[in-house]
Amino acid sequence: MQKILISVIAAILLAGCSEFPGVYKIDIPQGNVVTQEMVDTLRPGMTQNQVRYVLGTPLITDSFNNNRWDYIYRNQSGETGTITQQRLTVLFDANGNLSGFAGDFRPGGNQQ
Repeated sequence: MQKILISVIAAILLAGCSEFPGVYKIDIPQGNVVTQEMVDTLRPGMTQNQVRYVLGTPLITDSFNNNRWDYIYRNQSGETGTITQQRLTVLFDANGNLSGFAGDFRPGGNQQ
């Protein structure tokens, strides 16, 4: 009987440690960090190499459409568990020059 009682008490005490508040959880960033300042430097007619220099290597390049690059950044907070995501799609014309972009950024976002 005493062994069962000790086992039950140990199980209850261990179950209480499952949500221990002092455990530190790290943030989990994934993808390409793209800022509004980087997007503001993009100009129509830039080559793919120039865009790659400004934004970095794209996270996703479409194998069926080489004229589309996707930059995605995702961050999961370790403390709150909230997830934030930013997306930028860069489009090129048939000659490989920048024709436009879409996503969570706007042209001239810092300029008032």
